[in-house]
Amino acid sequence: MKVLIVGAQSGVGIELLKLLRERQIECVAPEPGAINIRDPLSAARVITQAAPDQVINLSAFRAGSQLAVLDAEQHAQQCEEINHLHTGLVAQVCDHLHIPLIHLSSVYVFGGEKKLAYTEQDPPRPGCVYGHATLAGEQAIISTIKQHIIIRAGWLFGPRQDEMMRQWLDELIAGDGNVTVFRRKFAPTPVEDLARVILAVSLQVDCKVDVWGVYHYASLESLRESEFVQQLVKFAAQHDESVYRLLDHLNIILGRTEPPQIANATLASKKIFETFGIKQRPWHGSLQRLVKSWCKARNES
Repeated sequence: MKVLIVGAQSGVGIELLKLLRERQIECVAPEPGAINIRDPLSAARVITQAAPDQVINLSAFRAGSQLAVLDAEQHAQQCEEINHLHTGLVAQVCDHLHIPLIHLSSVYVFGGEKKLAYTEQDPPRPGCVYGHATLAGEQAIISTIKQHIIIRAGWLFGPRQDEMMRQWLDELIAGDGNVTVFRRKFAPTPVEDLARVILAVSLQVDCKVDVWGVYHYASLESLRESEFVQQLVKFAAQHDESVYRLLDHLNIILGRTEPPQIANATLASKKIFETFGIKQRPWHGSLQRLVKSWCKARNES
């Protein structure tokens, strides 16, 4: 099997490349900008030259950033170009060359009004720039190529995808124990866990299984953002004395959840388990390792 990964520079992409190389699966990762919507033939050149058995598209506006949804409100055209037009261009070439396409999408195609976790049967109703462009990208795939799998993921975190988490801790220290969070529920998902899921799907696609369509994946245990921040602070206190001193003074302030954020960003992962046998994994260990790596890096600098 040979895989072409578009957008491999993201946190998920870096983890996926590691897994592919560990398994000695041949993979190609084009440089950023190699596929350019202003040069429609660029996609054909890149994909034809690579001659992959399948394409995995991880490209997205500010891929690898926890602030992408917020930044998209100020950069709507750029978000539209990457999440919609770029995705549609890749889908066209894959269809022409009869190459299966696996595409990473987002929970932000939903508006967050539902009380329970979103399933694949729920109609998308995005309420932000990022969500509208992402949904348009999904629709471009669905209308263009039959051999596609779209994976909508939950709230991602990991190395190089941790700005919001660092901001919480900075605010905690600067505010003497006070930190403001959104009044929302989400499904934290480590980038390495999502990479594992994408690889598992990719391996089954390589077996010519007819499982095309849309799937959801989020790690085990959804929770309120305030609860996640409490866990983050607890782990940070084990390695950072400045955080440890504030444990008894922790005061989480609940702010209103307004667009582009959504009140419910949880996803049901039943379909992907029933189809591919992919089980959800907990996120706590990944969070603990990430926080420990921050402190180790700071001590070594």
